[in-house]
Amino acid sequence: MQDRRSGLVEALRRPKYEVIPLPGIEDQVLEHVPKHVRLTVTASPKKGIESTLELAERLSGEGFRVAPHLSARLIRDRAELGEILARLREADIRDVFVVAGDAPEPAGEFEGSGALLGAMDEIGHGLEEVGITGYPESHPLISDEVTIQAMYQKEPHATYITSQICFDTGTINDWVLRVRRRGVELPIYVGMPGAVSMTKLVRISSNIGLGESARFLQKYGNWFWRMFMPGGYSPSALVEGVSASLAHPERKVLGFHIYTFNEVGKTEAWRLEALERAGATPREQRHKESTV
Repeated sequence: MQDRRSGLVEALRRPKYEVIPLPGIEDQVLEHVPKHVRLTVTASPKKGIESTLELAERLSGEGFRVAPHLSARLIRDRAELGEILARLREADIRDVFVVAGDAPEPAGEFEGSGALLGAMDEIGHGLEEVGITGYPESHPLISDEVTIQAMYQKEPHATYITSQICFDTGTINDWVLRVRRRGVELPIYVGMPGAVSMTKLVRISSNIGLGESARFLQKYGNWFWRMFMPGGYSPSALVEGVSASLAHPERKVLGFHIYTFNEVGKTEAWRLEALERAGATPREQRHKESTV
């Protein structure tokens, strides 16, 4: 077991930032985000998979390590999947995050992420990393039994798990232990919101469309409002609580997947302040500017 401070510093040095493919986000990333911070790009029914792939390709061309979301319900068939995988190879993108997606009806043969993962393996994707979703709390639309079984089925196809947002650090730490007791050994990134303003969330909600906003609130309504209650949410408090798991290498919690909601400037400023509060040495601080 390592001390909590060193585990927290290490996690804060190598986060993942999730961004939404909306106008202006590329310029914000280039202005605020150092190249060693890994990025993921979301996919949505309104924007379609093409906007996700285009942004991922451009960011990869700028030298970032990028993982586009591959949303099963937005991909028509194996022919389109093969074309997407070829594009990723051409763009030197070696990581994807596979989700079912929020489209009410699938575009074609893939009902969920398990089917897409299986097809990727059959085609031969050649990727280094493949992420899947984990649920520290009950999913509002899917039973716990189904989510647990789905993790077992998807584990052989994946290389890491990213958790959905949860604000209770005790629940997160307990979930990590439960995952390990079930024999799932994939590394875990803990999902958390970054430094997000209400104004930005409202703007993004309007940009992604009314139907998707309703689904977003159905899935995340409790934490959405909790973020803006006095004392309701602090990124710093959450990472401090999760440091209990970070201090145990056998739990394989690698770091944080930060849902920036495109507030990348504020989120990066918070991360650097958090590194300082965690007591990062000057050498550790300089590491944040290097490319790994």
